[in-house]
Amino acid sequence: MFVDSHCHLDRLELKNYDGNLAAALDAARAEGVSHFLTVSVDLVDLPNLVTIAEAHADVSFSVGTHPSDVPTDQEPSVELLCQLAQHPKVVAIGETGLDYYYTADHALSQQASFIAHIHASKQTNKPLIVHTRDARADTIRILRAEKAEKGVLHCFTEDWDTAEAAMELGFYISLSGIISFSSAKDLREVAKRIPLERLLIETDSPYLAPVPYRGKKNEPRYLPAVAKALAEIKGISVEEVATITTRNFSQLFGVSV
Repeated sequence: MFVDSHCHLDRLELKNYDGNLAAALDAARAEGVSHFLTVSVDLVDLPNLVTIAEAHADVSFSVGTHPSDVPTDQEPSVELLCQLAQHPKVVAIGETGLDYYYTADHALSQQASFIAHIHASKQTNKPLIVHTRDARADTIRILRAEKAEKGVLHCFTEDWDTAEAAMELGFYISLSGIISFSSAKDLREVAKRIPLERLLIETDSPYLAPVPYRGKKNEPRYLPAVAKALAEIKGISVEEVATITTRNFSQLFGVSV
């Protein structure tokens, strides 16, 4: 039994399912995926996530604005985020964070948005979903300064020092299909050092399909391939990865799976 702790169900490629999201979810369920957290990247499309989550008992969702969308999206206030997070199927705030890879010129607006999300996370007592790229120092600095209380660094690709700093703040680390890539040797070494009790797994679909599906549009049914890669790194069974990461998800997000 697996949990896809980070996917974008409103953005999946559904041509193999005749445009039917329910069929794509059934395909994932058939592979042992028992719950899906579909993650918000902007507030404009949030109604789509509400519709999906309300239609499927095993789907929860988050509320937030991706850092790359901050310059163009309406910058969310703490009050608005808290208001939107009152929906009973909202289990997290985000994804938020910092991404200087494409939009470093908007660093200050990203930081302001990140801080607003942290405050909303604390006020709602919902975990924070953090995206960080080429911004590890500022990400940790702001999490510390704003006294972020709980959350996850998703699709983790950073170094051990960043992982350790996040865990010291009480955060979990989520690994995606990137750990299966031949180019990800350094990341696999970091993953080997992270305690199993602090790990989650995700697809981040429709992005970053794991081996052996690289080159295809990612989808939740490929999650067992991520679990397999992590099991090989840790020298344990896929079943152990499933059990532990599912338990971690339930503990962090307060979702019974």
